Amino acid sequence: MQEIKIPELAESITEGTIAEWLVKEGDKVEKGDAIVELETDKVNVEVNSEFSGVIAEITSNEGEDVSVGDIIGKLDENGEAGVSSGKEESKTEEADKNEEAPKEEPKQEASEKNKQEAAPEQSNGDVIASPAARKRARELGIDLSEVQTRDPLGRVRPDDVNAHNNAPKKESAPSKPAKKEEPKSEKTEFDKPVERVKMTRRRQTIAKNLVEVQHNTAMLTTFNEVDMTSVMELRKQRKDKFLEKNGVKLGFMSFFAKAVVGALKEFPLLNAEIQGNELVIKKFYDIGIAVSTDDGLVVPVVRDADRKDFAGIEQDIVDLGTKARDNKLSLNDLQGGSFTITNGGTFGSMMSTPILNAPQVGILGMHNIIKRPIAMPDDSIEVRPMMYIALSYDHRIVDGKEAVQFLVRIKEMLEDPYDLLLEG
Repeated sequence: MQEIKIPELAESITEGTIAEWLVKEGDKVEKGDAIVELETDKVNVEVNSEFSGVIAEITSNEGEDVSVGDIIGKLDENGEAGVSSGKEESKTEEADKNEEAPKEEPKQEASEKNKQEAAPEQSNGDVIASPAARKRARELGIDLSEVQTRDPLGRVRPDDVNAHNNAPKKESAPSKPAKKEEPKSEKTEFDKPVERVKMTRRRQTIAKNLVEVQHNTAMLTTFNEVDMTSVMELRKQRKDKFLEKNGVKLGFMSFFAKAVVGALKEFPLLNAEIQGNELVIKKFYDIGIAVSTDDGLVVPVVRDADRKDFAGIEQDIVDLGTKARDNKLSLNDLQGGSFTITNGGTFGSMMSTPILNAPQVGILGMHNIIKRPIAMPDDSIEVRPMMYIALSYDHRIVDGKEAVQFLVRIKEMLEDPYDLLLEG
């Protein structure tokens, strides 16, 4: 019998939460097969089996926190698929030793005896059930102690839960309230209803990091506005040929990424970080692009954005965004960025103050494009597509003058984007 342990994940990751078991007890697996998905602070990772055999026992259920080295189950290298778990075998052996009933005990009496033996466990909420059955019961809001099982050992399986859910409801007997692990309904001191939902590990980490940034940096934000007329005209002229040639759409983000790289070269302190009493000025341009997922905001990195053309940047953004939404990002996708761009405009934000992505000292916020009347140089009034942009920066490194000039330079490049396209 082999123990299933949480392996070393990465230097910066020592614990996680079991998001989903990809196998169940009795399943046969081969060495290298993914058996459990683990949610960590940064990404979801799949744990692969180190041996071939049959899953004999699962000891840590979905939602439980585990650390590197923890035993979460057992695998029988000589087992056969469908054979009951070690836990069930031990219960069978114990039952055989303690059995005092005559061999010719009537079936009806034996059945009543089994029910009586199972009752204390159920009354204490300690129902024997597979992780998949517990998960299905939570989804349907079913109390496992009310589920009848066909397993001679009293183990509840998903089929039993589904059968209980589909069975006709008895009107005569009042139903017992279902036990839901999450969300938990309760009321405030003013008798108002609320729900209590456990934060995911990633959301806890995001919250912790954002508070640390507020406490440990001297963050300020400066704003400007960009006339997006030229960028929109250029996209309109080139988008069809660009898509035909490169197989990817020409979006706004590549223009902003190129403009940011150009501005960082002119104002290198915005591409730096503090390490102790030293400034580390980075000579590379790995631009983080914030992506919103169901589990929270992640910032995958477009590597060497200064060396990529528009098509290369757009393709990286598409690939990273897809991986983020599918929980397929690797740690390498998230580490080592030197500056970040976030686009609240996709959700309709007109203006906001982005928070630094530590240890970086600068982040550019894009916003919604709104048509507004603008006074032109000849004093005429024209309706133009305008976007507010925001630069949050660490005042410990970057002075206000540099921050304002950095943002003005981005504005200038975006309002005359043809040079950017030629350079890219």
